[in-house]
Amino acid sequence: MPGGGGGSASALVGARAAEVASAIDAAFDRLLASPDDPRRRLYDAMRHAAIGGGKRLRPLLVQAASDLFNISRESALRVGLAVECIHVYSLIHDDLPAMDDDDVRRGKPTVHKAFDEASAILAGDCLHDLAFEVLADEETHPDPFVRIELVRALALASGPAGMAGGQMMDLAAEKARFDLATVTRLQNLKTGALIAFCVDAAAIMARLPQEARTSLHGYARDIGLAFQIADDLLDVEGDAALAGKALGKDAAAGKETFVSLLGVERAREQAHLLVAQAKAHLHSHGCEADLLRAIADYIVERDR
Repeated sequence: MPGGGGGSASALVGARAAEVASAIDAAFDRLLASPDDPRRRLYDAMRHAAIGGGKRLRPLLVQAASDLFNISRESALRVGLAVECIHVYSLIHDDLPAMDDDDVRRGKPTVHKAFDEASAILAGDCLHDLAFEVLADEETHPDPFVRIELVRALALASGPAGMAGGQMMDLAAEKARFDLATVTRLQNLKTGALIAFCVDAAAIMARLPQEARTSLHGYARDIGLAFQIADDLLDVEGDAALAGKALGKDAAAGKETFVSLLGVERAREQAHLLVAQAKAHLHSHGCEADLLRAIADYIVERDR
Protein backbone atom coordinates (compact mmCIF):
# COMPACT_ATOMS: atom_id res chain seq x y z
CA MET A 1 0.00 0.00 0.00
CA PRO A 2 1.50 3.42 -0.92
CA GLY A 3 2.38 5.48 2.09
CA GLY A 4 3.10 9.09 1.09
CA GLY A 5 5.60 10.25 3.68
CA GLY A 6 8.88 12.10 4.10
CA GLY A 7 10.57 13.93 1.26
CA SER A 8 8.45 12.28 -1.43
CA ALA A 9 5.33 13.62 0.29
CA SER A 10 6.69 17.17 0.31
CA ALA A 11 7.67 16.88 -3.34
CA LEU A 12 4.25 15.59 -4.35
CA VAL A 13 2.43 18.28 -2.38
CA GLY A 14 4.77 20.98 -3.65
CA ALA A 15 4.30 20.06 -7.30
CA ARG A 16 0.51 19.83 -7.18
CA ALA A 17 0.18 22.86 -4.88
CA ALA A 18 2.14 25.03 -7.34
CA GLU A 19 -0.08 23.83 -10.19
CA VAL A 20 -3.27 24.50 -8.22
CA ALA A 21 -2.07 27.91 -6.97
CA SER A 22 -1.27 29.01 -10.52
CA ALA A 23 -4.69 27.90 -11.75
CA ILE A 24 -6.49 29.61 -8.84
CA ASP A 25 -4.61 32.87 -9.43
CA ALA A 26 -5.45 32.74 -13.13
CA ALA A 27 -9.13 32.13 -12.35
CA PHE A 28 -9.25 35.06 -9.91
CA ASP A 29 -7.50 37.24 -12.48
CA ARG A 30 -10.21 36.46 -15.04
CA LEU A 31 -13.15 36.81 -12.67
CA LEU A 32 -11.93 39.97 -10.96
CA ALA A 33 -10.90 42.07 -13.94
CA SER A 34 -11.17 45.66 -12.68
CA PRO A 35 -13.90 47.67 -14.46
CA ASP A 36 -13.37 51.24 -15.63
CA ASP A 37 -16.05 52.70 -13.35
CA PRO A 38 -16.48 53.67 -9.66
CA ARG A 39 -16.41 49.98 -8.61
CA ARG A 40 -12.73 49.74 -9.53
CA ARG A 41 -11.50 50.22 -5.96
CA LEU A 42 -13.69 47.31 -4.80
CA TYR A 43 -12.31 44.99 -7.48
CA ASP A 44 -8.75 46.10 -6.72
CA ALA A 45 -9.30 45.31 -3.03
CA MET A 46 -10.61 41.86 -3.91
CA ARG A 47 -7.63 41.23 -6.20
CA HIS A 48 -5.23 42.39 -3.47
CA ALA A 49 -6.58 39.75 -1.11
CA ALA A 50 -7.25 36.92 -3.53
CA ILE A 51 -4.32 36.87 -5.96
CA GLY A 52 -0.87 35.72 -4.89
CA GLY A 53 0.31 34.23 -1.62
CA GLY A 54 -1.36 31.68 0.58
CA LYS A 55 -0.94 27.93 0.67
CA ARG A 56 -4.07 27.21 -1.41
CA LEU A 57 -4.43 24.13 0.80
CA ARG A 58 -8.21 24.00 0.46
CA PRO A 59 -8.30 23.95 -3.38
CA LEU A 60 -5.48 21.39 -3.24
CA LEU A 61 -7.57 19.20 -0.93
CA VAL A 62 -10.50 19.37 -3.36
CA GLN A 63 -8.18 18.22 -6.15
CA ALA A 64 -6.69 15.44 -4.00
CA ALA A 65 -10.09 14.09 -2.94
CA SER A 66 -11.29 14.34 -6.54
CA ASP A 67 -8.41 12.06 -7.58
CA LEU A 68 -10.22 9.23 -5.75
CA PHE A 69 -13.20 9.41 -8.09
CA ASN A 70 -11.71 10.59 -11.40
CA ILE A 71 -13.49 13.94 -11.11
CA SER A 72 -12.37 16.29 -13.88
CA ARG A 73 -9.62 18.75 -12.99
CA GLU A 74 -11.83 21.63 -14.20
CA SER A 75 -14.73 20.73 -11.89
CA ALA A 76 -12.36 20.26 -8.96
CA LEU A 77 -10.67 23.57 -9.75
CA ARG A 78 -13.96 25.47 -9.77
CA VAL A 79 -15.06 23.97 -6.45
CA GLY A 80 -11.62 24.76 -5.03
CA LEU A 81 -11.99 28.32 -6.30
CA ALA A 82 -15.32 28.64 -4.48
CA VAL A 83 -13.76 27.39 -1.23
CA GLU A 84 -10.87 29.80 -1.64
CA CYS A 85 -13.35 32.67 -2.13
CA ILE A 86 -14.87 31.81 1.27
CA HIS A 87 -11.44 31.41 2.88
CA VAL A 88 -10.14 34.75 1.55
CA TYR A 89 -13.33 36.59 2.54
CA SER A 90 -12.95 35.21 6.07
CA LEU A 91 -9.33 36.40 6.25
CA ILE A 92 -10.28 39.91 5.11
CA HIS A 93 -12.96 40.16 7.80
CA ASP A 94 -10.85 38.44 10.49
CA ASP A 95 -8.10 41.03 9.94
CA LEU A 96 -10.43 44.01 10.56
CA PRO A 97 -9.99 46.10 13.73
CA ALA A 98 -13.31 44.76 15.07
CA MET A 99 -11.93 41.21 14.88
CA ASP A 100 -8.21 40.34 15.08
CA ASP A 101 -6.93 43.81 14.05
CA ASP A 102 -4.01 42.59 11.90
CA ASP A 103 -1.78 44.72 9.68
CA VAL A 104 -0.10 41.98 7.60
CA ARG A 105 -1.52 38.97 5.78
CA ARG A 106 0.35 36.71 3.36
CA GLY A 107 3.36 39.00 3.61
CA LYS A 108 1.57 42.17 2.49
CA PRO A 109 -0.69 44.79 4.10
CA THR A 110 -4.15 43.59 5.04
CA VAL A 111 -6.98 44.89 2.86
CA HIS A 112 -8.21 47.50 5.33
CA LYS A 113 -4.65 48.84 5.60
CA ALA A 114 -3.98 48.84 1.85
CA PHE A 115 -7.40 50.35 1.10
CA ASP A 116 -9.85 51.20 3.92
CA GLU A 117 -12.27 49.41 6.25
CA ALA A 118 -15.37 49.97 4.10
CA SER A 119 -13.63 48.60 1.01
CA ALA A 120 -12.39 45.61 3.01
CA ILE A 121 -15.89 44.78 4.27
CA LEU A 122 -17.35 45.00 0.76
CA ALA A 123 -14.46 42.99 -0.73
CA GLY A 124 -15.12 40.21 1.77
CA ASP A 125 -18.87 40.33 1.13
CA CYS A 126 -18.35 40.07 -2.63
CA LEU A 127 -15.92 37.16 -2.39
CA HIS A 128 -18.49 35.35 -0.25
CA ASP A 129 -21.10 35.94 -2.97
CA LEU A 130 -18.69 34.90 -5.73
CA ALA A 131 -18.21 31.48 -4.09
CA PHE A 132 -21.86 30.57 -4.61
CA GLU A 133 -21.99 32.13 -8.08
CA VAL A 134 -19.15 29.79 -9.08
CA LEU A 135 -20.77 26.70 -7.54
CA ALA A 136 -24.17 27.41 -9.11
CA ASP A 137 -22.72 27.69 -12.63
CA GLU A 138 -23.23 24.62 -14.83
CA GLU A 139 -19.53 24.79 -15.75
CA THR A 140 -18.83 23.49 -12.25
CA HIS A 141 -20.94 20.33 -12.71
CA PRO A 142 -23.59 19.42 -15.31
CA ASP A 143 -26.00 17.96 -12.72
CA PRO A 144 -28.11 20.69 -11.03
CA PHE A 145 -28.78 18.40 -8.06
CA VAL A 146 -25.02 18.09 -7.48
CA ARG A 147 -24.61 21.85 -7.76
CA ILE A 148 -27.31 22.60 -5.20
CA GLU A 149 -25.85 20.02 -2.81
CA LEU A 150 -22.44 21.73 -3.17
CA VAL A 151 -24.05 25.12 -2.48
CA ARG A 152 -25.84 23.81 0.62
CA ALA A 153 -22.74 22.03 1.94
CA LEU A 154 -20.53 25.10 1.55
CA ALA A 155 -23.18 27.34 3.15
CA LEU A 156 -23.34 25.00 6.17
CA ALA A 157 -19.54 24.81 6.41
CA SER A 158 -19.10 28.59 6.32
CA GLY A 159 -22.06 29.77 8.41
CA PRO A 160 -23.02 29.69 12.11
CA ALA A 161 -22.81 25.88 12.20
CA GLY A 162 -19.32 26.08 10.73
CA MET A 163 -16.58 28.66 10.19
CA ALA A 164 -18.47 31.79 11.30
CA GLY A 165 -19.73 30.04 14.42
CA GLY A 166 -16.17 29.03 15.24
CA GLN A 167 -15.03 32.61 14.77
CA MET A 168 -17.69 33.76 17.24
CA MET A 169 -16.39 31.20 19.75
CA ASP A 170 -12.87 32.48 19.08
CA LEU A 171 -13.94 36.03 19.94
CA ALA A 172 -15.54 34.74 23.14
CA ALA A 173 -12.29 32.92 24.00
CA GLU A 174 -10.67 36.27 24.85
CA LYS A 175 -13.04 36.65 27.81
CA ALA A 176 -13.51 33.04 28.93
CA ARG A 177 -11.41 30.05 29.96
CA PHE A 178 -12.01 27.23 27.50
CA ASP A 179 -11.20 23.60 28.30
CA LEU A 180 -9.77 21.16 25.75
CA ALA A 181 -13.19 19.92 24.62
CA THR A 182 -14.37 23.48 23.96
CA VAL A 183 -11.19 24.44 22.09
CA THR A 184 -11.58 21.29 20.00
CA ARG A 185 -15.19 22.22 19.23
CA LEU A 186 -14.13 25.77 18.34
CA GLN A 187 -11.48 24.57 15.90
CA ASN A 188 -13.70 21.88 14.40
CA LEU A 189 -16.02 24.74 13.42
CA LYS A 190 -13.60 27.58 12.63
CA THR A 191 -11.03 25.57 10.66
CA GLY A 192 -12.29 22.02 10.34
CA ALA A 193 -15.68 22.64 8.74
CA LEU A 194 -14.25 24.22 5.58
CA ILE A 195 -11.54 21.56 5.33
CA ALA A 196 -14.22 18.88 5.68
CA PHE A 197 -16.20 20.48 2.85
CA CYS A 198 -13.16 20.25 0.56
CA VAL A 199 -13.10 16.47 0.96
CA ASP A 200 -16.87 16.01 0.98
CA ALA A 201 -17.23 18.08 -2.20
CA ALA A 202 -15.47 15.36 -4.18
CA ALA A 203 -17.88 12.75 -2.79
CA ILE A 204 -20.81 15.01 -3.74
CA MET A 205 -19.52 15.38 -7.30
CA ALA A 206 -19.03 11.60 -7.47
CA ARG A 207 -22.63 11.15 -6.22
CA LEU A 208 -21.38 8.97 -3.39
CA PRO A 209 -24.13 8.01 -0.90
CA GLN A 210 -23.78 9.34 2.67
CA GLU A 211 -23.04 5.90 4.13
CA ALA A 212 -20.03 5.56 1.82
CA ARG A 213 -18.46 8.83 3.01
CA THR A 214 -17.58 7.77 6.59
CA SER A 215 -13.88 7.21 5.97
CA LEU A 216 -13.53 10.51 4.12
CA HIS A 217 -15.26 12.33 6.97
CA GLY A 218 -12.81 10.73 9.41
CA TYR A 219 -9.86 11.78 7.29
CA ALA A 220 -11.12 15.36 7.06
CA ARG A 221 -11.85 15.61 10.80
CA ASP A 222 -8.38 14.37 11.73
CA ILE A 223 -6.41 16.56 9.33
CA GLY A 224 -8.52 19.58 10.33
CA LEU A 225 -7.50 19.20 13.96
CA ALA A 226 -3.90 18.36 13.02
CA PHE A 227 -3.78 21.52 10.89
CA GLN A 228 -4.91 23.69 13.80
CA ILE A 229 -2.50 22.09 16.27
CA ALA A 230 0.30 22.72 13.77
CA ASP A 231 -0.88 26.34 13.48
CA ASP A 232 -0.82 26.69 17.28
CA LEU A 233 2.72 25.30 17.33
CA LEU A 234 3.80 27.72 14.61
CA ASP A 235 2.22 30.58 16.58
CA VAL A 236 4.62 29.71 19.43
CA GLU A 237 7.71 28.50 17.56
CA GLY A 238 7.34 29.85 14.02
CA ASP A 239 9.01 32.63 12.04
CA ALA A 240 6.73 35.61 11.34
CA ALA A 241 8.60 36.38 8.11
CA LEU A 242 7.91 32.88 6.78
CA ALA A 243 4.34 32.89 8.07
CA GLY A 244 3.62 36.24 6.42
CA LYS A 245 1.60 37.38 9.45
CA ALA A 246 2.02 38.33 13.10
CA LEU A 247 2.58 35.43 15.51
CA GLY A 248 1.97 35.01 19.24
CA LYS A 249 -1.34 36.88 19.20
CA ASP A 250 -3.38 34.13 20.84
CA ALA A 251 -1.13 34.08 23.89
CA ALA A 252 -1.14 37.88 24.07
CA ALA A 253 -4.96 37.84 23.99
CA GLY A 254 -5.11 35.21 26.72
CA LYS A 255 -6.79 32.60 24.51
CA GLU A 256 -6.52 28.91 25.31
CA THR A 257 -5.03 26.86 22.47
CA PHE A 258 -4.00 23.25 22.00
CA VAL A 259 -0.45 24.25 22.92
CA SER A 260 -1.43 26.19 26.06
CA LEU A 261 -3.60 23.29 27.23
CA LEU A 262 -1.38 20.36 26.24
CA GLY A 263 2.13 21.82 26.16
CA VAL A 264 4.40 21.85 23.10
CA GLU A 265 5.49 18.21 23.14
CA ARG A 266 2.07 16.69 23.84
CA ALA A 267 0.52 18.92 21.20
CA ARG A 268 3.11 17.81 18.64
CA GLU A 269 2.52 14.15 19.53
CA GLN A 270 -1.23 14.63 19.17
CA ALA A 271 -0.81 16.21 15.74
CA HIS A 272 1.26 13.25 14.52
CA LEU A 273 -1.27 10.81 15.98
CA LEU A 274 -4.07 12.58 14.12
CA VAL A 275 -2.10 12.38 10.86
CA ALA A 276 -1.60 8.64 11.34
CA GLN A 277 -5.32 8.23 12.00
CA ALA A 278 -6.18 10.31 8.94
CA LYS A 279 -4.05 8.14 6.68
CA ALA A 280 -5.53 4.99 8.22
CA HIS A 281 -8.96 6.14 7.05
CA LEU A 282 -7.65 5.81 3.48
CA HIS A 283 -6.68 2.13 3.85
CA SER A 284 -9.14 0.97 1.20
CA HIS A 285 -7.60 3.23 -1.43
CA GLY A 286 -4.43 2.72 -3.44
CA CYS A 287 -2.16 5.17 -5.22
CA GLU A 288 -5.10 7.42 -6.12
CA ALA A 289 -5.04 8.55 -2.45
CA ASP A 290 -1.31 9.32 -2.38
CA LEU A 291 -1.85 13.07 -2.55
CA LEU A 292 -4.30 12.96 0.37
CA ARG A 293 -1.73 11.00 2.40
CA ALA A 294 1.01 13.45 1.43
CA ILE A 295 -1.15 16.43 2.45
CA ALA A 296 -1.69 14.85 5.88
CA ASP A 297 2.08 14.60 6.37
CA TYR A 298 2.67 18.10 5.00
CA ILE A 299 0.21 19.63 7.45
CA VAL A 300 2.45 18.86 10.46
CA GLU A 301 5.78 19.39 8.66
CA ARG A 302 5.13 22.85 7.20
CA ASP A 303 6.89 25.99 8.43
CA ARG A 304 4.14 28.52 7.54
